[in-house]
Amino acid sequence: MKLKQIAVNIENSPARLFEVVRILGDAGINLRALNLVDTGKSGILRLIVSDLAKTRRILMEKQLPAIVDNVVAAEIEDKAGQLAAMLEPLQNADVRVVYMYTHIGFLSGKTVMIFRFSDNDKAIEILRKNGIKLIDSKALGIH
Repeated sequence: MKLKQIAVNIENSPARLFEVVRILGDAGINLRALNLVDTGKSGILRLIVSDLAKTRRILMEKQLPAIVDNVVAAEIEDKAGQLAAMLEPLQNADVRVVYMYTHIGFLSGKTVMIFRFSDNDKAIEILRKNGIKLIDSKALGIH
């Protein structure tokens, strides 16, 4: 139930972000989820893409360093208090959220949150025990 996410360090300029998304788009790669974090002179662009291998190859050709991490996608109701309810059993089990962001789009009144936990395997076990629907790569259209 883990997904592969690719993180790219890019300089903090509109031209660099545009370059990355343009080359991926031109190559036919769909962005399933993304998050851009400002770290001063640079930024971290986290992506879940339709074709990870092709994305890595393109980024390497453009000399853009990238790291692949495991993340977990969980579906929650799109209403107040649901994120807190989902996080409570993780908090009780001392599993912390390292970072999180949302999937692009909604699934019929629900939203998909992407998480990197301090212990992804333990988080998956806890979420399943608590009835949280986890989303696999096939559901997000990832090869």
